[in-house]
Amino acid sequence: MTLRFIGEVERPVAEDVAVALSQIVAPISSVTLTGVGRFEKRGRTDTLWAGVTPHEALAALHRKVDQACVRAGLPPEHRAYLPHITVARLARSAGVGFAIEDWLATHAALSSAPFPLPHLVLYQSHLGRDGATYEPVARWALDTGGGT
Repeated sequence: MTLRFIGEVERPVAEDVAVALSQIVAPISSVTLTGVGRFEKRGRTDTLWAGVTPHEALAALHRKVDQACVRAGLPPEHRAYLPHITVARLARSAGVGFAIEDWLATHAALSSAPFPLPHLVLYQSHLGRDGATYEPVARWALDTGGGT
């Protein structure tokens, strides 16, 4: 689940972000999936997602992550936070057309039992010919803020 998109930054800034994130102490018990949706770019669906039921502990964690990024020198996030888990990123050449509408309709009632969100993870993305791959750079337990 993405709490904040950081974008491309130089290594020293990434290291500052990691230090700032390591100082977050934010217990959170669980999250629940509710429904599905899409993000569009230039009128074309490029991402399918499963929604996460918003609650105050999650919103507080999002704010703490954004504040840590600002302390590390990044601009604040101005977009409204929509908690979600990315299910698929669609290439322009995917040719899925009406399949997207079918998928959204079929999974509209998606829901889950609550499940724990025990760690905060900083990922680095590597863009390649076949899309992005994601490498965990650092990980912290949410209840203590201590790095592992």
